[in-house]
Amino acid sequence: MKKLSFTPDEGNQFYHILQHRVTAMLKKKKQSRFANPLMIFKVTVYLVLLVTCYAFICTSTDSVIKFYVAYLAFGLIALLLAFNVSHDAAHHAILSNKKHNDILFAVTWHLLGNNAYVWKKYHIESHHLYTNVHGSDVDVLDNPLLRMTSKQPLYCFNRFQHLYAPILYLFYSLNWLVVRDTMQLFGRSDRSIAIKLSTKQKLRLVLNKAVYAGYMVLLPFLLLPFTLTQILLAFILMHFLISIVIAAVLGVSHLAEEADHPHPHAAGEMSHSWVTLQMRTSLDYNADNRLLNWLLGGFNAHTVHHLFPNVCHIHYLDIVPIMRETAREFGLTYNECPYGRAVASHFRFLKRMGHEL
Repeated sequence: MKKLSFTPDEGNQFYHILQHRVTAMLKKKKQSRFANPLMIFKVTVYLVLLVTCYAFICTSTDSVIKFYVAYLAFGLIALLLAFNVSHDAAHHAILSNKKHNDILFAVTWHLLGNNAYVWKKYHIESHHLYTNVHGSDVDVLDNPLLRMTSKQPLYCFNRFQHLYAPILYLFYSLNWLVVRDTMQLFGRSDRSIAIKLSTKQKLRLVLNKAVYAGYMVLLPFLLLPFTLTQILLAFILMHFLISIVIAAVLGVSHLAEEADHPHPHAAGEMSHSWVTLQMRTSLDYNADNRLLNWLLGGFNAHTVHHLFPNVCHIHYLDIVPIMRETAREFGLTYNECPYGRAVASHFRFLKRMGHEL
């Protein structure tokens, strides 16, 4: 990962005032930056739903349709748990005890079968520091099928990427589960940054995959009167569903016309501050919507998350108006729009990147 330096600008003063106002708001409401009672209730609801869905999976002996519905519902709830719990816990934003946050993160993240250690390390040390910067942000793909920045080679088939992207999105979760993590075992990566694991972390990765395969495939096969093919089909369909939701929720946040993909100078210096980078590289959609905040864990207010990653998303609804007004005072652009416009912007961005050098 190429480390970068930032240049002070008006964003620094904006952020100083914004932090002061957010702190004052929380103090006025007599709340900390961590979870409040509503958030605790929310976590409880998702956990109960998850356990209930898995119970239905293991007891669906009389109907394959019931089994498929329960299986898909389990995958969806596990993803929503990752959005709402794992993500905040990774940033130590739910509980005041860091160790308890780490445990909560690891337990809930592994429900999707993915490597918790790698994701947290590079999400915080790379993505949040150098958002959308090729070679420094681990979330920038190094995949010729989807060109995301002008730093990546332009191939003739990229001109159609806005058309075939939805098909590729179906395989996002399965690729992460099987291909990406397996590549890490051999010191390779499908990202623009190489990810290397210690022997201990490699063993943990393999163990986590085995446990996941055990309760998602092996146990249902042993308990239920369904064929292995039927169970594997449910597994694949579940990951298709997860992939579409991930793409729909996260794809538009950093991959849109409004979201910048800046390039550092040759010496590794950005021409603006870290705060300005965060304002320029995210696109929020319906950031004031309470239902989306509840379902998506605040991912629809992504700029707020990048500026306040250690604040629980349950507070984003109160922070968004403050940030919007403060940005207006400093003449900074806050990228936001309705969700439909965000999706359209995402595909226009893909089309442009498939044509421009």
